[in-house]
Amino acid sequence: MSSPSSRFGVVTGGGTGIGRFIALALAGEGAEVLICGRRERLLRETAAAASDLPGRLDCFPADLERDADFDLLVQRVRSRGGPVHFLVNNAGVSGMNPLAGSGEDDPWDRILNLNLTLPYRLCRALVPLMATGGRVLNISSVLGKFGVAGYSAYCSSKHGIIGLTRALAMELAPRKITVNAICPGWVDTDMARQGMQNSAARLGISVDQFHADAMSRVPMGRMLQPEEIAPLALYLLSEAAGMMTGQAINLCGGATTA
Repeated sequence: MSSPSSRFGVVTGGGTGIGRFIALALAGEGAEVLICGRRERLLRETAAAASDLPGRLDCFPADLERDADFDLLVQRVRSRGGPVHFLVNNAGVSGMNPLAGSGEDDPWDRILNLNLTLPYRLCRALVPLMATGGRVLNISSVLGKFGVAGYSAYCSSKHGIIGLTRALAMELAPRKITVNAICPGWVDTDMARQGMQNSAARLGISVDQFHADAMSRVPMGRMLQPEEIAPLALYLLSEAAGMMTGQAINLCGGATTA
């Protein structure tokens, strides 16, 4: 694969959380990264944080669920002219959808569309532009390995992204393109904090009690910080990881072994 200074790729959900730190890590290695997200202010804050790094972060504010925005992203990548070296499918959404809940506001379609269908569509659009030896990294979850009551849509989408990872790894192996997934446990992000609030409300307990109960099931006893995902992502996106593909790697403080 090309040297770090000439690498280019896309990170979705690059304005906050896990996506932000993966993008900054890539810029630290000299890559040019197009970061996508719906909130332009956060994208620009992330890009500004890379100002002293050897690489560059370019912002593409967009709602990729909208076909027009999706097409503009693909056009932007094509207009650059060179190959794509990596794609990080990080953008995602969570939400509860218990069977006993109201069907009027069921988030099933949106969660499946953003967490699973969008990564597939991005692969279908951008992998043809990808260099031999390129890298696709999907952000799944430990909820892609087991289920949680009330989160059938989110669990289904994260199980699905692991299946997509494994199938595309086999399909793209002849081009030496690797496809892997990271499955984080509890990560200290806005999405996780909202999930804790929702789950605590469903159980009729305080958020502090829910947090304590959740951490009691994590052998390392704490949440991950989003920056702790970046080193593993950087490895999976590197030339050194050329023989690792089709893997869904847990990064969860031991929660999946407890």
